[in-house]
Amino acid sequence: MASISPRPSHAALMDEVYRGQRHIYDLTRKYYLFGRDTLIAGLDAKPRARVLEVACGTGRNLAKVGKAWPGVRLYGLDISVEMLKSARAALGEAARLGEGDACSFDAQALLGEPAFERIVLSYSLSMIPDWEGALDHAAGLLADGGALHIVDFGDLAGLPSPFAALLRGWLARFHVAPRMSLRAAAARIAAARGLALSSRRGPLGYYQLHVLAAR
Repeated sequence: MASISPRPSHAALMDEVYRGQRHIYDLTRKYYLFGRDTLIAGLDAKPRARVLEVACGTGRNLAKVGKAWPGVRLYGLDISVEMLKSARAALGEAARLGEGDACSFDAQALLGEPAFERIVLSYSLSMIPDWEGALDHAAGLLADGGALHIVDFGDLAGLPSPFAALLRGWLARFHVAPRMSLRAAAARIAAARGLALSSRRGPLGYYQLHVLAAR
C-alpha cells in the first residue's frame, strides 16, 4: 500500500498556530493589523469582478470586500484547513474557497478561475517562507486590466524603539517577520510582468501598501 505523504510543514505549522487562535483572531487582530480597510476601500472593484484573497484566513477581508463592492465574485485561498473552517462559517456560499500553497496553487483547479481582476495579499507575505514566490505567483494570476493589492507590516521606523522591538518580538511568536525588502521585490516583479507599481507608507511606518496594476 502506498504511503500517504504528510502535509507540507508550513501548512502543519499554520494549523498548529491557528487551531485555537482562529476563534479569537478577528477580535484581537483589529488592534494591530492596520491598513486592511484602507486597502479594501481602494480596490475599485466593479460588479462581476473576480476578487481573490490569497491567505484569506477567517474570511474577514472577503466579507468586507463583498459589502464595500456589491456584485463582485469572491474567492479565497489558504494553506490552513483550520482557518478555512472559520472562513467557510463566516462566508457560506458568498465565496468559493480552496486549500493550497500561496506559492504554487492551481487557481483553475481549486477555484474554477484562471485569473482575477483583483487579488489581495493582506498581512500574509510576512508569514510565508517563500514570500517573493507567493508575490510573483499572485501577480501571474491577474486578468487583463487587473491589480494586485498588498498590505503588510512596514519598517516601524516612526515608533519608539522599545515599542518597535517589543512588537517585533511579539510577532515572531506567531512566525511573523516584516519584509523590509517588500517594495524592492514588488518593483522587480512589476517590471518583469509589465505592471505599474504604486506604494504608500502608513503612519509611523507601521504598514506598507503596494498596488501592482496593468499599465
